[in-house]
Amino acid sequence: MGKAKNPPKQALNESRAVLRMYRSSPQKLNLLAQQIRGLPVQKAMDQMQFSRKRAAKDVYKVLYSAMSNAENNHGLDIDSLVVAEAHVGKNLVMKRIRARARGRAARIVKPFSQLTVVLRDTSAEAEAA
Repeated sequence: MGKAKNPPKQALNESRAVLRMYRSSPQKLNLLAQQIRGLPVQKAMDQMQFSRKRAAKDVYKVLYSAMSNAENNHGLDIDSLVVAEAHVGKNLVMKRIRARARGRAARIVKPFSQLTVVLRDTSAEAEAA
């Protein structure tokens, strides 16, 4: 008799991947999350592959991880996946100080953020309708 298994955080036709403690501001990461929200997964990956933003490579990795989770852990068809959710949250904030004139100091804020991507298989919805 062990500990009860935690229920899954997503539906049966969904898979997700989370990027935690990413050293970027949530505002910058949210610009990329807005670009991929609602797109088919292959189109979203193409968007991130050719984006000029620094965080796009890591968002691409999260998308790829979520797609791999869908295929290997949940047995979903990767051709019918869409990005159902892509949201960004705040994480740790490191605070540093830069010395200024006359004994004063200026605060430097180094934020971290968290990205969650949920992919949904739309083939079951199309079959049900």
